[in-house]
Amino acid sequence: MPQLNDFFSLVQKRVNTCMQDKLARLPAAPEELKEAMSYALLLGGKRARPLLVYATGQAFGASLRDLDYVAAAVECIHAYSLIHDDMPEMDNDMLRRGQPTVHAKFGAATALLAGDALQALAFDFLTDERCKLADEVKAKMCATLAQAAGFCGMCGGQALDLKAEHQHLPQEQLEHLHSLKTGALITAAVQLGFIAARYEAAHQNQQSDVIGLTLGFLDSPQVPHYFELLSNYGRKVGLAFQVWDDVLDVAGDSAILGKTVGSDESHEKSTYVSLLGLEQAKAYAQKLSDEACAILKEIKADTSVLEQFARFCVNRDH
Repeated sequence: MPQLNDFFSLVQKRVNTCMQDKLARLPAAPEELKEAMSYALLLGGKRARPLLVYATGQAFGASLRDLDYVAAAVECIHAYSLIHDDMPEMDNDMLRRGQPTVHAKFGAATALLAGDALQALAFDFLTDERCKLADEVKAKMCATLAQAAGFCGMCGGQALDLKAEHQHLPQEQLEHLHSLKTGALITAAVQLGFIAARYEAAHQNQQSDVIGLTLGFLDSPQVPHYFELLSNYGRKVGLAFQVWDDVLDVAGDSAILGKTVGSDESHEKSTYVSLLGLEQAKAYAQKLSDEACAILKEIKADTSVLEQFARFCVNRDH
């Protein structure tokens, strides 16, 4: 059974190498824009969303080679969202991962363009000819990622978040907001790993007792069921991740987090801590993690890394 820390190390090495290679292939100019993109993409980070791509894909037999491009695409969307979130028009944060935010280092105009360019680069990764997934699979992935990142996902959630400042939201509305802002991309990462594995399974030449390694997997009646189970896992984990972020915003250490603690309170945002209290918020995050792990029990595959990740979400210090 792979251990989460070892898997994180593998993910970070592979996805960083893939992203560095893509950036190196871009033209040298405009130099400052390229530098800002590289700064945003490669300035540390857990690579949690890429990990979900790899963990899900590997559980069902996808190759690491093809998952590299998928994971890099998801990380590009995440990085672009952080650039824009940090800007003065949004959260106006000056510190990210212990370093100046992109707009603080390069200026607002370059930061805006860097975010735009990284969003486009995500789909460049998904359609890269070196990724051997079939064109119809790449198209499905582009649609999945676009929906998760756009109006019906992350951007829509951010709009609701901005509108909710200085308001006290009930829990149902807060969960809807975060299911879009945070949960949509996390869920998409899981879905994309599964979509990649469906293609791989259909092109293998051997049978296995594990559904992800059978020739019939692509057309198996279990595919829609597994897709829904994994999507539900992603939703639970995404919400647990956000609830724990709210906990860390109150009880975390700025030096470990690499950003200012208390930013939600300073913006008068509704959080799970303000709604439930610190201890109840912790308990709710744990409940969501437990529910995510219970979902995985229904899947006939090695989902141990996904289970460990669900536990990690509510025990991390950053």
